[in-house]
Amino acid sequence: MKSIADLNPSQQEAVKAANGPVMIVAGAGSGKTRVLTYRIAYLISCGVPAHQILALTFTNKAAHEMRSRIVTLVGDSAQSLWMGTFHSVFARILRREADHLGFTKTFTIYDSDDSLGVVKKTMARLGISLQQFNPNMIRARISTAKNQLVLPSDYVARSRDIVDEKTALVYAEYQKSLRKSNALDFDDLLIKPIELFEKNAALLERYQYRFRFLLVDEFQDTNKAQYVMTKLLGGQHRNICIVGDDAQSIYSFRGADIRNILDFERDFPECKQFRLEQNYRSTKTILQAADTLIRFNLNRLNKNLWTENPQGAPVTILDCHDEQDEGQQIVRALQREISSAKLELNDLAILYRTNAQSRALEDALRRSGLPYTIVGGIRFYERKEIKDVISYLRVLVNPQDEESLLRIINVPSRGIGDTSIENIVGYALGKKTTVYAALSEVEQIANLTDRAKRSVVEFRTFLKKFNELAGKLSLSEFSRSMVDELGILRMLKEEGTTEALGRWENIQELLSAISEFASTHSEPTLEQFLEEVALVADIDSWEGTQNAVTLMTLHASKGLEFPVVFVAGMEEGLLPFYSSTIDSSNLEEERRLFYVGITRAERKLYLSHAKVRFRFGDLSYQSESRFLLEIGKENIEYQSGPRRISSLTTGGEGHRQWKSSHTKKTRHAEPKDVDRTPEYESESQEQFEVTRGTIVRHETFGRGKVLALSGSGEGQKAVVQFDDYGIKNLVLRFANLRLG
Repeated sequence: MKSIADLNPSQQEAVKAANGPVMIVAGAGSGKTRVLTYRIAYLISCGVPAHQILALTFTNKAAHEMRSRIVTLVGDSAQSLWMGTFHSVFARILRREADHLGFTKTFTIYDSDDSLGVVKKTMARLGISLQQFNPNMIRARISTAKNQLVLPSDYVARSRDIVDEKTALVYAEYQKSLRKSNALDFDDLLIKPIELFEKNAALLERYQYRFRFLLVDEFQDTNKAQYVMTKLLGGQHRNICIVGDDAQSIYSFRGADIRNILDFERDFPECKQFRLEQNYRSTKTILQAADTLIRFNLNRLNKNLWTENPQGAPVTILDCHDEQDEGQQIVRALQREISSAKLELNDLAILYRTNAQSRALEDALRRSGLPYTIVGGIRFYERKEIKDVISYLRVLVNPQDEESLLRIINVPSRGIGDTSIENIVGYALGKKTTVYAALSEVEQIANLTDRAKRSVVEFRTFLKKFNELAGKLSLSEFSRSMVDELGILRMLKEEGTTEALGRWENIQELLSAISEFASTHSEPTLEQFLEEVALVADIDSWEGTQNAVTLMTLHASKGLEFPVVFVAGMEEGLLPFYSSTIDSSNLEEERRLFYVGITRAERKLYLSHAKVRFRFGDLSYQSESRFLLEIGKENIEYQSGPRRISSLTTGGEGHRQWKSSHTKKTRHAEPKDVDRTPEYESESQEQFEVTRGTIVRHETFGRGKVLALSGSGEGQKAVVQFDDYGIKNLVLRFANLRLG
């Protein structure tokens, strides 16, 4: 490959190290995707058949982009390459081998909503109160157990409290329900292949021979199940290449374990390690801010990031009063950037820690007339009308799919009420058969009205008709015929409301998506389309081509880049995110999350924080994030008035507590290595006794009078009547009141 000369020396070495385990530590913006692409192309150019290469990526979008680049480099021989996310690749394997596990090849993939529905029904069947035990919490514990390869039988032994005990009961029955419905949830797509290969050594050997070379992207975000599967598939040839950046490990809430990349050399001591440290994305200032920040983490791999890019502008801190002011200041900065730097709207991104923060930002953007797009709202395929149509298609492919069947049995309304559905389900349970089979025995089901029986027969006839049509019509014709006969589009059009017309447009868009899928696949099947829909992620459908400001969470921004980036909400409790305390491992992950946000920026980075913010329905007094100090004073500038910095006091058990105050002297953290902790200025604040009737002044609310006091010590509160803002309840140690 002559084009390999386009790579820098470190990248070339990583590409050419073809055999044996390889670990590529790729810093942010260092050309990781380029190296992976060239490495695969290099293997193919050296004579490795493309079908013997398995490449596992973090998103489907990344897989599609990489595949097209590889085809450009080596031609159509790359088309037989196996490439995709863990979930999509393993779903493909399971489709082929499902019968070994007691499933059929037409199994349904349940998303989180489907799984939650099964959990709720299971809890109701077991008599477990949905009010006392949160179904979402139960589902999350089951998911965590699966990612850690804990089976239902093992979970019982690990139970430590009553919630664990109830989870163990639900977990066992939940798995039985999935099997009965011929369905797998997202976590099953990772653990079922392990079960498959551990039970069938010959099958494992066949796939090990098939995949002589294994490449795993974003390895820092793999969980235990993914790591075990990687070792199983790569165990024979040990040609495993992992690529990742420990500094960007941000998905522990999904079960990701940073130890997978930190300890890789322990499991593969003969591995060759390469470091990609030249950053091609960001300015020197932005890169220095990120590098200075991440050195406060103790658990990390050493990297020395550098760039030949210009120095660039300093990081700008926006000092805001509240979230409304924050939104307005960000909008003004956006407008300046668009005007002065001649940027398009899609060159700018606003990132935040929690989805709730988007409201005030959206309000400010709407008032300014700036168009915007949000990544990660309600996904298209999660909208009710779309899930209804998808559920019909699911049942036609997999009649055992009880969750989907019960969703559509009375959609559109056909006179089969909740009581009738309960009777049908009860009959199926008593007969130990499926709900779908029970529909054929409707005359034998007690307590069903004649109208309900007629409606069940009509519903069953509808399903039978389209089961027979499935092989006779094209995929596009089949789906449109089914929707037309259901009458959903006609009903929505007749309703005529804006909301109904929006749902009508969504269903039309779904039909267009099916037609597009059919036109881009040589032998399209309904099963393939449903699998693609089940595995689509928020970022997979985001193109970034719309001329609008992009809003998204920090987690969603991973892998993206923008000329100008704003990170909003740089406050203690928000970023880093915590309620009362935060342990060292969680703090390090929050720091890595901020690191990801910083390194999305190419030319300019803004960080904003507010003094007060409504959180959980109450007004909260915010303190600046410790991370603002950890990026280094030489990298920042303050845009809004004099410097206001947070002072550090030590609370119980070594926990750092923060409070906002006026600065008299400023000293900044200047970390030289990972063992150094930041220094903070020693400040003095005017001291006075607050009593009933005292006239005080607040930095945001202005002049006010103390009406009442309650509590004592650090928990003392004051009720203050402000001239312009009315009555406010304040915690004195955070309020920073001055004599008025």
